Amino acid sequence: MRERTRLQGQLAAFRKLERELADNVELLAMAEAEKDTGSVTEAENALGTLRDEARAAELASLLSGEADQNDAFVEIHAGQGGTESQDWAAMLARMYSRWAEAHGYKVEWLEESPGEEAGVKSATFRVSGENAYGWLKTESGVHRLVRISPFDANARRHTSFASVWVYPVIDETIDVEILDKDLRIDTYRASGAGGQHVNKTDSAVRITHVPTGVVVQCQNERSQAQNKAVALQLLRSKLIELEERKRAEELARARGEVKDVAWGSQIRSYVMHPYTMVKDHRTEHEVGDVQRVLDGDIDEFIRDYLNKTAAASAN
Repeated sequence: MRERTRLQGQLAAFRKLERELADNVELLAMAEAEKDTGSVTEAENALGTLRDEARAAELASLLSGEADQNDAFVEIHAGQGGTESQDWAAMLARMYSRWAEAHGYKVEWLEESPGEEAGVKSATFRVSGENAYGWLKTESGVHRLVRISPFDANARRHTSFASVWVYPVIDETIDVEILDKDLRIDTYRASGAGGQHVNKTDSAVRITHVPTGVVVQCQNERSQAQNKAVALQLLRSKLIELEERKRAEELARARGEVKDVAWGSQIRSYVMHPYTMVKDHRTEHEVGDVQRVLDGDIDEFIRDYLNKTAAASAN
């Protein structure tokens, strides 16, 4: 029923575009025949708006993956470099949460491990809303920052790295075999800001899937049982994504392709000194306003990458 409702909504939007296009083309023809400049301008403006709506719908149509419509788990880890990299990880977490909020998505923080002086060592949050995973999956990879470090007394330029991994929130009806004997479950006292239950009991949970080495953790729920349930959900999502990645790599090898999956490679650079630029290394798309991007305006990077992958699939 949920899938049916989603498809009905897409069809209704498509038919609305068709109807409004026909109406405004007819209005434009009549206005031109009658030399009614006011109506001509009105119809042209309406057609311009429809063009933008059609482009947005075309982009959304690229989200055809099995899990693209799902919610997303976003996991960010600071790279080597201490405080500088930890501050960069916090900047990325802010960027994605700002993007999500601007698009009407709900952001729910699951885990946040603060750095020694500033920033975070790691952070995990859930983004809930239609197509959240479809949009955010394009952001998985290593992100590079170049700037004059505010933590360096000599004001030297530093290069920092942080990784971003995005996983779909998997429907509970999808069966993923996870054996109890394969799990190592540790509890610990949560760190960082939180409500009255944080920092008072060993309610935070860390689960290690021994066969694969996948580690998940959750600390922001009210009880150990709730944290464990959320951590297991995240583990299921990671294991499914891991299998999908393996299949993609095996298919690429079978085709003889040298495929840059970008799971461990640098996908984007954010340069704040000696010039300002954000460059996506997968699409070569560049933006000069770094602060605008860091404030969450990343739609053009998402759009270009989706278009590139769709074109590659078509070929």
